Amino acid sequence: MSNRYAVVLAAGKGTRMKSKLYKVLHPVCGKPMVEHVVDQLSGLNLKEMITIIGHGSDLVKEQLGERTKYALQEEQLGTGHAVQMAESYLKGKEGTTIVVCGDTPLLTGDTLSELMTFHENEKAQVSVLTSKLDDPTGYGRVIRNEHNEVEKIVEHKDASDEELKVNEINTGVYCFDNELLFDALDNVSNDNSQGEYYLPDVLSIAKERGLKVVAYTTPNFEETIGVNDRVALAKAERIMQRRINEQHMRNGVSIIDFENTYIGPEVEIESDVTIEPGTKISGNSVIKSDAIIGPNSEIKDSVIGENTVVKQSVVADSKVGQNVNIGPYAHIRPDSDISNGVKIGNFVEVKKSVIDTNSKVSHLSYIGDAEVGKDANIGCGTITVNYDGTNKYKTVIEDEAFVGCNSNLVAPVTIKKGAYVAAGSTITKDVPEKSLSIARSRQENKEGYVERLKKRQ
Repeated sequence: MSNRYAVVLAAGKGTRMKSKLYKVLHPVCGKPMVEHVVDQLSGLNLKEMITIIGHGSDLVKEQLGERTKYALQEEQLGTGHAVQMAESYLKGKEGTTIVVCGDTPLLTGDTLSELMTFHENEKAQVSVLTSKLDDPTGYGRVIRNEHNEVEKIVEHKDASDEELKVNEINTGVYCFDNELLFDALDNVSNDNSQGEYYLPDVLSIAKERGLKVVAYTTPNFEETIGVNDRVALAKAERIMQRRINEQHMRNGVSIIDFENTYIGPEVEIESDVTIEPGTKISGNSVIKSDAIIGPNSEIKDSVIGENTVVKQSVVADSKVGQNVNIGPYAHIRPDSDISNGVKIGNFVEVKKSVIDTNSKVSHLSYIGDAEVGKDANIGCGTITVNYDGTNKYKTVIEDEAFVGCNSNLVAPVTIKKGAYVAAGSTITKDVPEKSLSIARSRQENKEGYVERLKKRQ
């Protein structure tokens, strides 16, 4: 196998997206389009990958990091000119260069590998990835000669009546002999209506030199779709989501409503998990076996343990153990650690807190910046008062503590092991072990008050 290189075209602004966000950074299933492309290329045993950047260059570099090198196309003068920006990295090197657009997020590593292998086995100087459509209207046609080699690529508007009958179309993905590529680019002209340098002109130059130009046809046209506007973006989202969901189902995951379940490309889900309708799982989330997620739940960058149920709730940037019940309508905010056997009930919010084994926060409570021990019970309406307007403070509730309903725990404060807090209390001092703390005013009833009030009015 020869040396392999890749050039990713990601310099365009994408005016048809009508967005402040540069086109290749628009997400498909939660990941920017160009990152999908780079991830798929990364598995091809490349010597170098160069991403051509222009509009939004700093944001693209921030997103992709050190997985690729970069070349700046300050002025967008066509695809040929864009590839030429990689000259300082690649010119004169032996091997095969694949050129892929950064707005083709559905391309798979398998298809790209097949194209490169085909190119190398054919000992071709140029190979183009093609597909066949029942209705190829609008696409450039691939015209072959009697030897089945590519004779030329004709744009739809320039094609003859006979050429328009051809249903093999150009996808815009190419493999080149690297030395030929940069030599030919020096000879590409911008003598056209747009005044731009077009990459497909390299094919014509190769043919004029008597070099071998071939095409590899993929049966998966959907993979090759380029995203130029919001309509195409939505279509790519649907296709990618279907692909992700199908893979999880083949791996033993039950997805109840295929079309209304949204799973990110980096998510890991073990077998025998059930995903209910309306659920979104994103980022680097991991769902362990036998968990039930949903309906209408959102999991982001979190680990959900075995046999855990998350019902109509949100979990973000947190860890949830085994046999936990969350919801309905609970919110687990970032940096929370929910241990095995815990119950987080309806309308409970947990933020940056640890809740240890078998403890219960059953409903209508806020637990923020807290450490809750084992077998503790937090009554309805309890609030850890963690913020004084300037600083955040910690509340500690030790093992087997019992906090009554509608209690305010004003941090910093500790409820010691086995202690009880009476309902309606506002706790401002530590509560000793196995003691009862009551912090509320004594009730006073004023007989006849209402009648006297009415007379005054």
